Amino acid sequence: MEIVQQLINGISLGSIYALIALGYTMVYGIVKLINFAHGDVFMVGAFVGFYSITILELSFFPALILTMAVCSLFGVLIERIAYKPLRNATRIAALITAIGVSLLIEYSVIYVRGAQPEAYPENVLPKETIDLFGVNVSSQSLFILGISVGLMIILQFIVHKTKIGKAMRAVSHDADAARLMGINVNNTISATFAIGSALAGAAGVIFGIYYTKIEPLMGIIPGLKAFVAAVLGGIGIIPGAMVGGLLLGVIEALVSAAGYSLWRDGVAFIVLILILIFLPSGLFGKNVREKV
Repeated sequence: MEIVQQLINGISLGSIYALIALGYTMVYGIVKLINFAHGDVFMVGAFVGFYSITILELSFFPALILTMAVCSLFGVLIERIAYKPLRNATRIAALITAIGVSLLIEYSVIYVRGAQPEAYPENVLPKETIDLFGVNVSSQSLFILGISVGLMIILQFIVHKTKIGKAMRAVSHDADAARLMGINVNNTISATFAIGSALAGAAGVIFGIYYTKIEPLMGIIPGLKAFVAAVLGGIGIIPGAMVGGLLLGVIEALVSAAGYSLWRDGVAFIVLILILIFLPSGLFGKNVREKV
C-alpha cells in the first residue's frame, strides 16, 4: 500500500511538472526556442497566487484565475520585449537572451521584495484523508491532480478545436506558409507564450499550496525538471510533455520511497542523459507527426 501512496504523490508532483513542461514544448514547437525564463514565470505565478490569497483574501479558484491572467500577460511581455527582436537571429543568441531574462526576473523579484521565503496559508484547500481502495490519500493531492488534468484537457481543446489552436498548429508546421494563408504569425506566437505562461502560473499556485514554501529562486530546479519532462516526452509535442511530466514525478516519488531522497534531483538529469543517448527524439518523437 505504501507504493500506491507514493505513486499518487508522484502523479500529483508530475502533474505540476507537466503543466510547466507544456509551456516549454509549445514555445519550442512554434519558434524552436528553449525559453529558460519559463521556470521564473512559474515562480512569479507562485508569488502572485500567494499575494492574491493573503493580501487580496481571494479563495483558491479566483486566485488561480487571477494568477493565470497575470502570468499570461507577463509571458507576452517577455516575448515582445526579449524574443521578438531576435526572431531571425541565431539560436545561440536567443538561448543566451533566455538565460539573461531568467536571471533578470529572479533578481528583480529579490530586489523588489527581498530574498526571504514565504509560506502559503494551510487552509487554502482542505487537508482531509480519504480512504481510496484501502489506501489513505490526501484530498489535497487528489484536488491538485484534478485541477492539473482539467487544465491539460482545456489546453487540448484549445489546440485542436479553436481558431487560435489551428493557427498554432499551422505556424508550427510552416510559419511562411501560414503567413501566406493569412495567419498573423506574431499574434499566434504571442498567444502561445500567453497560454504556456498561464499554465506555468497555475503550476506555481499549485506548487505553493502543495509544498507551502516559496522563494525567488524556486523556479530554477522545477523549471529544469520540466524541461527534462518535455525532452522525455518529445520536445514540441504536447501529449509528450504531459506524459513526460507524469513519468518524471512518479520516478522521483519511487526514488524517494526507496530511501534515496537526496538523489531525487539528480535522477531527473540522469533520465535526461539516458533519453538523449538512447531516444533523442523522446517517447513520442518518432510516432507523433503533429506537433503543437
